[in-house]
Amino acid sequence: MATADQTLNEVLNLAATHFKVPREKLAPDDDFFKMLKIDSLQALDLLTRLEHHFNIELPDYELQGVSDFRTLANRIQSRL
Repeated sequence: MATADQTLNEVLNLAATHFKVPREKLAPDDDFFKMLKIDSLQALDLLTRLEHHFNIELPDYELQGVSDFRTLANRIQSRL
């Protein structure tokens, strides 16, 4: 089972790859909407990709108000 840090690192790597930004520009506590300049539809696309990558399902209610990579990774970690 992956550690929380490993999960966070994978989330950051996948987001960087998906949105074609340098990984080093993304920090765990960054607001991904602002940092990646994405809208809610693009965020859903990223979430779908993350769900497939980690082979989990994240209920909408668990993602309400989540906008930083660390919190997102913690929610994913709780499902692993």
